[in-house]
Amino acid sequence: MSLPPRYSNLMARSSPPPDLLTPREAASLLGISYPTIKQWILRGSLPTVKTPGGHHRIAASALEPYQTTKPRRPQRQQISGRNQLVGVITDVTIDGLLARVVLRIGQQTITSIITSDAVRELQLKKGDTAAALIKSTEVMIARV
Repeated sequence: MSLPPRYSNLMARSSPPPDLLTPREAASLLGISYPTIKQWILRGSLPTVKTPGGHHRIAASALEPYQTTKPRRPQRQQISGRNQLVGVITDVTIDGLLARVVLRIGQQTITSIITSDAVRELQLKKGDTAAALIKSTEVMIARV
């Protein structure tokens, strides 16, 4: 059964061209959040076309400047170590090649000395939630 000529054009327009992405698809492709893409669209930083229903669609070519050749890290890394203490960063001090990160866990604090490159790469800052991963071959106990 074929459609009358006046409806054949409508059927051809019902699906978007394959190179147009929804904001969620674009965000997933770039490895960023949906709210970030929406902000870029609303600020005019990312060009879009609107569907007849008013929805934004993004040309795949418009994403090229935002794509990196460096692979993105997964959102959450699974680590086999069981000695993980989650807390809030209360201080980050960078001094040359090293940085001091203070993590509050309950009423206790843990201070870790790591490279300043690691602090920058992880984008650690005061108020962030982070985990201290403790790896040791021996643990000493003292009476307090």
